[in-house]
Amino acid sequence: MNPVILIPARLAATRLPNKPLLDIHGAPMIVEVWRRAVEADLAPVHVACDDPAIAEAVRAAGGQAVMTRADHPSGSDRIFEALQAIDPDGRFDAIINVQGDLPTVAAETIRATFAPLKDAEVAIGTPVAVITRDEERTASSVVKMVGSPLGGRRFRALYFTRATAPWGEGPLYHHIGLYAWRRAALERFVALSPSPLEQREKLEQLRALEAGMRIDAMEVDEVPLGVDTPEDLERARAMLAR
Repeated sequence: MNPVILIPARLAATRLPNKPLLDIHGAPMIVEVWRRAVEADLAPVHVACDDPAIAEAVRAAGGQAVMTRADHPSGSDRIFEALQAIDPDGRFDAIINVQGDLPTVAAETIRATFAPLKDAEVAIGTPVAVITRDEERTASSVVKMVGSPLGGRRFRALYFTRATAPWGEGPLYHHIGLYAWRRAALERFVALSPSPLEQREKLEQLRALEAGMRIDAMEVDEVPLGVDTPEDLERARAMLAR
């Protein structure tokens, strides 16, 4: 396959204003995310952003950025606009969506996200990690993947939920919000209306499952820190200092 990595980033953030440009050891956070994506050594990397300041920061670090509209409802819509802008001829047949607020994400996690697409029947790949903290088993902020094991730390995802699931003894899996899309799957997804379960659970990936699109998950050894609060930012700074 011929993939591209796209990192959606928007300047507006309710809990952490100007989040992509916040400093982490002398570099804007979006530049740290871009560096992690480059370290994965999988594909060209572009930042899809809605503000010239983000684009300038990425380009100053040696990266590539593409401007998109500010009114996109989701990162998936933003990367689709960016994809059309950078590749109107369809050379890239897979898109890896790395969230713009994950400055500590491991290169191995990005590579694992892409791995399920080696199976021609899979439309979307995504990573999961075993939940180890008891409080996360019941936390609605921790999205769980319910899936059938396929061997080799891979699962066929059957459902995603904020509830504690599945019932009974055994591990629970924390879903990590990175996605690898076949181009045709992304094109189909953004053309669909939000689905009933997506709206109820507030989980965009359920739209794909409800439309019959196959999602496979790969187990990884980390849950990358998503930066949403000043406390998260300090944790990210400490982690990257090490």
